[in-house]
Amino acid sequence: MAITRHTPAAAAFGGCAPRIRVASPSRQRSSALARRARASAPASAVSRGKCLGFCQVTPAMSAWELFSLSDQWVSVRQVIRVYSEDNSSRAVEVPSDITARDICQLFVLKNHCIDDHSWTLFEHLTHLGIERTIEDHESVLEVQSNWGMDSDSRLYFRKNYAKYEFFKKPLDFFPENMVSISSEANGLMNHSQLIQTFLNSSTCPEIHGFLHSKEQGRKSWKKFYFVLRRSGLYFSNKGTSKEPRHLQFAAEFCDSDVYTLLSARKTHGAPTDYGFCVKPSKSSSARDLKLLCADDEQTRTCWITAMRLFKFGMQLYQNFIQPHQKQKSSPMRSISENSLVAMDFSGQRSRVIENPSEALSVAVEEGLSWRVRLTCISGHTTAILAIHMAQPWFHSKLSRDEAHKLITQHGLIDGVFLLRDSQSNPKTFVLSLCHTQRIRHFQILPVEDDGELFYSLDDGNTRFSDLLQLVEFYQLNRGVLPCKLKHHCARTTL
Repeated sequence: MAITRHTPAAAAFGGCAPRIRVASPSRQRSSALARRARASAPASAVSRGKCLGFCQVTPAMSAWELFSLSDQWVSVRQVIRVYSEDNSSRAVEVPSDITARDICQLFVLKNHCIDDHSWTLFEHLTHLGIERTIEDHESVLEVQSNWGMDSDSRLYFRKNYAKYEFFKKPLDFFPENMVSISSEANGLMNHSQLIQTFLNSSTCPEIHGFLHSKEQGRKSWKKFYFVLRRSGLYFSNKGTSKEPRHLQFAAEFCDSDVYTLLSARKTHGAPTDYGFCVKPSKSSSARDLKLLCADDEQTRTCWITAMRLFKFGMQLYQNFIQPHQKQKSSPMRSISENSLVAMDFSGQRSRVIENPSEALSVAVEEGLSWRVRLTCISGHTTAILAIHMAQPWFHSKLSRDEAHKLITQHGLIDGVFLLRDSQSNPKTFVLSLCHTQRIRHFQILPVEDDGELFYSLDDGNTRFSDLLQLVEFYQLNRGVLPCKLKHHCARTTL
């Protein structure tokens, strides 16, 4: 409700002070965003009147102050455009201090997505061919302010399952041969102690190893021994020596960010595809990029993760635990690897099936009976065979390289997967799965038995009546796979 009073200022407006309307946050389904929008109002507006979608006009305001207040309030809200993997986009009006997490929560609500805390906002700089995760606490408009006027830069909204995985499994992200700890631990540390050394400013962890580096103005890449410390990134001009006289300064992270090179070989002539770079926050020129390249994905992930930790420190850990703290007070619907279990409802009481062999036989029996029932209803099996087409994990005409790219975008952690048509054999399918930061491809073969068609990953030893049943089984059981299916890759349309 707008509040109006007859004041001296009202005389300038025909006897009634005007109502100053602002963009109402009630249209946004998140109450947290609404509170942030009201908190972003100018201090003068808050002190002079209560802000509830309208600004209250007080008797002390002059006509000039009324116009000034309106201009100030409107100026703190801006419009940004966010893209998804399929390049669909949506423009939203946001307050000036909105964070990346706020944007993600907004789109989760607008698109009715499951909030499993993996949704991420990415900064994509097309003209430079680089991309990075915008940390949850970062101001989105501040990030955009560093873009050049003529640059084709975008914000992307998609999942990144690996965003905080290093807090859960740090030993998978930091190989022992790349980490040195200046402490009394003698190198024997568990996962919690390892992360604590990065978060504790009094300790001095160090990442070291060989990287390829491209010098400015040259096309060739050279291999140097690099050392990453809290003070910055250095390289040795004499083998693996860490003596101060041999270490040359390469980059610092107070006013810089680390990005992934999207096409390291093609664009920059890198020796491998595992490229990354350090870019000053205020620069949008390719001349200011510090181009680096690792020999494998695990090495690149280690360097990028360590740089994020050195730059943001405890703030990253706060970003990681904040959603879980909110979830305790207000649980939200989510899916985890432990939320799926095999159940038997055939008796008077339901029970959990713990034996994998029994779970398989029950799944096959249920699938066959369901298939027979649906066949009787539809009169043909076409609908049954094509049921996988409607599943979010199935990507029909996706090439091997495109599958590799999509899984990489969703985060290289164990269990990220998708299913697709086989390009080499039109009658088969392929399961693409990430394990130990490597992507493997498993062929799903059709198997005929007494006129019935089944699908199998292990040459017919374990058979399924359709791909949906196959995926659900391997979400519960590892079977012949290196790990269970945990996180599916899906393209979100905004």
